[in-house]
Amino acid sequence: MPIDPEELSPRIKTPEFALGQDLSAFSEHELAARIAAMENEIARCRDAIKSRQATKNAAAAFFKPS
Repeated sequence: MPIDPEELSPRIKTPEFALGQDLSAFSEHELAARIAAMENEIARCRDAIKSRQATKNAAAAFFKPS
């Protein structure tokens, strides 16, 4: 069975929102969902920052001169 090249390429997920986008066409429910999505993304970014800081601190402790 041949493989479809479309199945091999990575799928790029389009963002649910764009910064600065006109909000006049969105309903109250859509705006609330947009805020929730942004808050989730902020939390994900904060977790990534904590992870990077932990890695940096571990490396600094390991290579700290005695």
